[in-house]
Amino acid sequence: MSSKYKRVLLKISGEALLGDQEFGISQIPVEDICKEIKSILDMGVQVAVVVGGGNIFRGVKNSAKFGMDRASGDYIGMLATVMNAITLQSCLKNMKIDCRIQTAISMNQIAEPYIRFKAIRHLEKGRVVIFAAGTGNPFFTTDTASALRASEINADVMLMAKNGVDGVYTDDPNINPNAKKIDSMTYDDIIKQDLKIMDTSACALCKQNHIPIVVFDFNAKGGLAKIMNNEKIGTYIS
Repeated sequence: MSSKYKRVLLKISGEALLGDQEFGISQIPVEDICKEIKSILDMGVQVAVVVGGGNIFRGVKNSAKFGMDRASGDYIGMLATVMNAITLQSCLKNMKIDCRIQTAISMNQIAEPYIRFKAIRHLEKGRVVIFAAGTGNPFFTTDTASALRASEINADVMLMAKNGVDGVYTDDPNINPNAKKIDSMTYDDIIKQDLKIMDTSACALCKQNHIPIVVFDFNAKGGLAKIMNNEKIGTYIS
């Protein structure tokens, strides 16, 4: 099967791994995520992944709660993304999918350090590459890390997987029943309107490097394959 995109960067929130829990990692959503990734690998798509850590620790929220400085909280959040990455890697390997983790913070006993050309080589060999520990710097979110890595590996598109939200709306659909879904929009619409669907810095980086963004509901089965088949789902930002 042919695909619209050859190389993609998939951004998954840490909350996607929660399932019905309030904290931690649930088996069923992890397996569902890996099945979705496998579906497009079988189409010949090269897949890189960035996963958040909000299911374990959120830097901004939790650092204030514990009275620690923001930088320390962000570093803990980076470590949480590594835990999630190892979980995804283990599940992918159980499905006989070759996978590598590259971290922005060196931890050689656990994963490879991030090396751009090595990551690209892994992708060319059909391996899934999971980028963990964000950018390696505090004060940057995993949205920004996703846009940065997508730019560095020359991804054809950045896929923003959301939980229960099938795109960008004019308002929060959970609060305003009259909110309308937007099928397509520009980077500037996100930035000027300060829409909370993603960080404006991440959006600006994608704009600078001409990487389109697709925001879609990851809970809907087969969403990744539909995007690869050029079906109109979610919101297309370019």
